[in-house]
Amino acid sequence: MSSKHYFPSASATSLVPRHLSALVRANPHLDWISSERVIYDPSHDASTVSVISGGGSGHEPSWSGFVGSGLLAAAVCGDIFASPSTKQVLAAVDATRSNAGTIFLITNYTGDKLHFGLAAEKAKANGLGPIAILYGTDDVSIGRSKCETVGRRGMPGHVITMKIVCAAAAGKRYSFERCVELGTAVNAALVSIGSALDHCHVPGRQNHERLGDDICAIGAGIHNEPAQMKISPFPAVEDVVNRCLDLLCDSNDAERAFVDFLNKEDEVVLLINNYGGLSNLELGALTDEVLVQLEEKWGILPVRIFSGAFETSLNAPGFSVSLCNLSVASRTINAPVSELLDLLDAPTTAPSWPKSSPGRLTLKTANGCTKIEGVSPRSTIPDDEDMKVDPLLLDRMIRKGCEAAIDAEPKLTHWDMVMGDGDCGEAVKGACEAILRQLDSDIQHRGSIISFLFSAIDAIDDMGGTLGAIFGILLSALLSELRDSAQAPTAATFAAALTRAVEALKAHTSAREGDRTVMDVLLPFTETFTQTGDFHAALQVAKEKAEGTRFLKPKFGRATYVGEDRALPDPGAWALYEILNGMGIGME
Repeated sequence: MSSKHYFPSASATSLVPRHLSALVRANPHLDWISSERVIYDPSHDASTVSVISGGGSGHEPSWSGFVGSGLLAAAVCGDIFASPSTKQVLAAVDATRSNAGTIFLITNYTGDKLHFGLAAEKAKANGLGPIAILYGTDDVSIGRSKCETVGRRGMPGHVITMKIVCAAAAGKRYSFERCVELGTAVNAALVSIGSALDHCHVPGRQNHERLGDDICAIGAGIHNEPAQMKISPFPAVEDVVNRCLDLLCDSNDAERAFVDFLNKEDEVVLLINNYGGLSNLELGALTDEVLVQLEEKWGILPVRIFSGAFETSLNAPGFSVSLCNLSVASRTINAPVSELLDLLDAPTTAPSWPKSSPGRLTLKTANGCTKIEGVSPRSTIPDDEDMKVDPLLLDRMIRKGCEAAIDAEPKLTHWDMVMGDGDCGEAVKGACEAILRQLDSDIQHRGSIISFLFSAIDAIDDMGGTLGAIFGILLSALLSELRDSAQAPTAATFAAALTRAVEALKAHTSAREGDRTVMDVLLPFTETFTQTGDFHAALQVAKEKAEGTRFLKPKFGRATYVGEDRALPDPGAWALYEILNGMGIGME
């Protein structure tokens, strides 16, 4: 793993937009919404199904490089390894509106599910349906018993599903229902496994964990998650490939036999993906070894072979193997395999798909992006719906809460890097800094709780990640409850509104107390605050619960895939405690 970068301290606010700017300049048949980091196809036909994908940046060419005629209508780019916000997803929907329906095709990660899920609900409420969400769930490393709650991880094999569904939607003009049926069947016939020599290095982050020089990881994810298996001493490449194919193809492995490869007449597609840090020479040799073992041990001769960078993990030195049994999928949906292969082979103008054809181009300058306003202006708040407190108290509480979370960023980032991708601390810090800038612009001068919540939600909308979605839903629901209550701003009023807001949040996530998430602090804090009306008493409970997450086994998010237990607090739970504790100090 190289820790040297040409942009050593760059973050998503600079590195990601510059990448996207270069992408649209080099491919003038594409366009983008720079403020929301959305790449879209301006030639998208509104009479065909619109397929939108996206996720955290750092996986390029996924997903921005797969936008174009015959492939994605739009891609939404979040921060590095963090889901895009709901606002970003809605901007993509607005840019590629469809009269036939919209499909969100995303990998199975909690933040993506929450933000795309909330965007789907909002879009349908605005009459933009029908909308369906297809989840890429192709990883076999975890096993059935360990992933039965959250489902299999999304891995690079999902691009096969993406190509087939998009070709059906845009090129063949399949119906919305048929596209959903097709995507579901192909995903169910798909399995993937990854291997890595080391973790990737995220620009601007410190204290990355490393694998030893004599260790090879199998079951490595695409976000620096610890692998499920570490082999030492370092094995021969033949052994690495053999172990990977056993996990994919062994029908006797009850934990991982998600797809049947026993029928030697079945037609199978192979995809070898570069995690970003391998040379093309080494990837080609790995592809050859996979092909040799597939034929000799498993009797599989792939009908299509894809080898290259499809979904990377920044500069991670590793690869993944994906197998899709198209015959299994064809039997599920009663369609010939030739039809699925025609869709897989269909031409596309997406710049990063192999053998793509860009078609007619027009020149574009650096400032030639199209601006689309997808966010409705905020309505004026009637006095009878407003709720006001002492402006100085409001400023002090919010400021202290944000400052506490910002000060905690280094440890939040460290804990999250151990358990996952390391974005939690930076995401919380960024949102809090945005709220502080709003305070500095004197948004709180009237002491309006409603006005402040509107501004805070705007800041959270740009946060991305699972925690951003949780906070966004919670604050939106809290704002609605307070506007509807029309009561004096007392502790009881806030507690009652918070209780109802938490109930609304629970409709969007299955996480509960004991699952090692932010809910381990939010739920008991809310319950104690409601019962006692005492903020500081509830705060003491929040601290105890945040500390207690050290000893809980994660059941949601990427931490569920960590192979070994670590006695560290959950960063999301601790972040909420820091914010609440700061607010408590501001009350004094």
